[in-house]
Amino acid sequence: MEHQEFNEVKQVKEHESKLLSQDKVENLIQQAQEAKVSAYCPYSKFRVGAALLTTSDCVFTGCNVENACYNLGICAERVAISKAVSEGHNKFKAVAVASDMSDQFISPCGACRQFMREFGSDWLVYLSKPDGTYLEMTVNQLLPVSFGPDDLSMNKVAN
Repeated sequence: MEHQEFNEVKQVKEHESKLLSQDKVENLIQQAQEAKVSAYCPYSKFRVGAALLTTSDCVFTGCNVENACYNLGICAERVAISKAVSEGHNKFKAVAVASDMSDQFISPCGACRQFMREFGSDWLVYLSKPDGTYLEMTVNQLLPVSFGPDDLSMNKVAN
């Protein structure tokens, strides 16, 4: 299985994204790697960075910020999205996520997947390693059969 995953990674790295050039993908991943340097993670020592590309080609970065009561910490992906939204951006092309893990690709937690889903399910997510290799996925692939804003307007049973 691990050998098969390596082959998939190589194939993903060698092709160009349908939406982003190879240079843009690599730049986004580099910005995520740089963002993790600012991570505030005195408890877990697990640094994460994210770089979010809007549809207007603005990039917002974020890092994880922990808290002594643990559950009040916030992930890098949600920081980057919140920064973008606070500046008037809510349509995204891609996000790159970076950590210090070298044996596997960093993957957004469930809360981040749902947070990303709020802004669509067809934009790209790059799961990366420090060496620059990555997996390209969509939000929908990370969170299939998801609940989103459109679900709130669906017909409901009357009380």
